[in-house]
Amino acid sequence: MTKQIKLSALNLAPVRKGKTVSEALQHTIRSAKAVESFDYHRFWVAEHHNMEGVASSATAVLIGQIAQETTHIRVGSGGIMLPNHAPLIIAEQFGTLAALHPNRIDLGLGRAPGTDQLTAQALRRNGQRAEDFPSLVEELRHYFNPVSSRPHVRAIPGEGEEVPIWLLGSSGYSAQMAGELGLPFAFAGHFSPKQIVPALNLYYDTFKPSAVLSEPYSMIAVNAIAAETEQEAQMLASSLYQQFLSMIRNQRGKLQPAVENMDVIWTPHEEQLVMEQLSGSFIGDANKVAKQLYDFAMNLQVNEIMLQTTIFDEDKQIDSYNRIMDAWQAL
Repeated sequence: MTKQIKLSALNLAPVRKGKTVSEALQHTIRSAKAVESFDYHRFWVAEHHNMEGVASSATAVLIGQIAQETTHIRVGSGGIMLPNHAPLIIAEQFGTLAALHPNRIDLGLGRAPGTDQLTAQALRRNGQRAEDFPSLVEELRHYFNPVSSRPHVRAIPGEGEEVPIWLLGSSGYSAQMAGELGLPFAFAGHFSPKQIVPALNLYYDTFKPSAVLSEPYSMIAVNAIAAETEQEAQMLASSLYQQFLSMIRNQRGKLQPAVENMDVIWTPHEEQLVMEQLSGSFIGDANKVAKQLYDFAMNLQVNEIMLQTTIFDEDKQIDSYNRIMDAWQAL
């Protein structure tokens, strides 16, 4: 029943309290190998900067290492924040990845900085802005053309490489752009759940068939945590709650261990704010989570669900991936 809908995984290479960046990166690679063995379709990592608890800032480098350590799962960016980079550099990086790992590399593109404004200024020395996103995407796509439309500036590697480009978003902007360009669209439902339906509707309504797609292809990222019992899953999710609480308080740090009682950490108002941002999460025993994910995907007519599984205990995180896929395949 679920074969028509694919499951994938999103990872931010979280740095856990008491652990190093090196350990975070090694666990991300271990997670990718695990989800590949569980038959997930993709494993994406995301570009963020100046965050003590996120180690995926050099996204293309990490993608290359993950692809090297795996054999068939698709590996990509969820996403590369294109205004932070010269399109030629991204074409060369992902062209290199595609040449080394044919038919396995995805290039998801976002327009946000993936960081605070001060760090964005440090990244964008050439003055690129989010408003430049459409022209940057157009330039990048030209570099991948088999015969470059920019004969004096060519991406080698990159030219002629078939690197699927996705547009990522947490609002309607990229949804409409993806529709008009006939590109696949991925939505960040793991932190913007209220905008899922409007963005998807906009994508479907504006979609124009292209050389890339004859019909829309959509993927939604969601928070998903499964354990043996509902109670255990909720306790494991307390690390996710603390992560979002730290963003609300503007006190970002490393991923915190699970706690049995969040009420000693947050105020009622903070709890409300966190739970509003996480209202689209799927937490519980695996059978419940898998069924809810399936109903969610069918109701929204999406092609793929990407799971963001934020758990402090590394083994429990991998166990959650395994439980959800087992239950999913049993539907």
